[in-house]
Amino acid sequence: MGRVLLAGGAAVGLGALCYYGLGMSSEIGAIEKAAIWPQYVRDRIHSTYLYFAGSVGLTALSAVAISRTPVLMGIMMSNSWLAIGATFAALIGAGVLVRSVSYEHSPVAKHLSWALYAGVFGAVVAPLTLLGGPLMLRAVWCTAGVVGGLSTVAVCAPSERFLNMGGPLAVGLGLVLASTLGSMFLPPSTAVGAGLYSVSVYGGLLLFSLFLLYDTQKVIKRAETHPLYSAHKYDPINASLGIFIDTINIFMRLVMILSGAGSRRK
Repeated sequence: MGRVLLAGGAAVGLGALCYYGLGMSSEIGAIEKAAIWPQYVRDRIHSTYLYFAGSVGLTALSAVAISRTPVLMGIMMSNSWLAIGATFAALIGAGVLVRSVSYEHSPVAKHLSWALYAGVFGAVVAPLTLLGGPLMLRAVWCTAGVVGGLSTVAVCAPSERFLNMGGPLAVGLGLVLASTLGSMFLPPSTAVGAGLYSVSVYGGLLLFSLFLLYDTQKVIKRAETHPLYSAHKYDPINASLGIFIDTINIFMRLVMILSGAGSRRK
């Protein structure tokens, strides 16, 4: 069922890419509006995606460094509730910290908190490196394809087509989080546990793919509408966090799916 849903989502995404990319929609998308963007909007989007790329790079470096540190890997590999709770607390705390520091008035603290946030995500990703380099590399390429394709759909689609999905996405996020927590108590060997695991992995992949569409258009909308002479300067780090979190979640779920497929072939 998870594979069927995933294949259906891929087919819908490919259809949307063809529909919007070939200009069959009667509404204009961001790619058409880009021709009349002022330079400051282009600069905002460019800097946002530079920080997005930097976040991914810092996460990868952190994951590699932690995977080569036995003490830290032992902590991340332990299934104790203390380690799980500490990880969630670190993610939430680092996220609140990086969003609260001013990009304009405290640039050093802002960049340090940004690096810390990416480093914490690297700690979460680090245990996946035990699955082997070839599988991780395949997952990286698959993630690049998914993120690139969905970003193209979001750019070609009417500029606010996916911004109305906030409510349903929040409900879906609650369902995926509940399934993830439930799968910690019920092993996948049970029927209920297998169902919860499938919702967490396959459902999570579809959910964060939709979140990527939403957050991509949110980046464009924020870059277009943030006042040029506002008291608070445009913050490209905060603007990049949504697409960064979506990408990491897509990558982690693709690793799980690919590792499951590999174990079944064996």
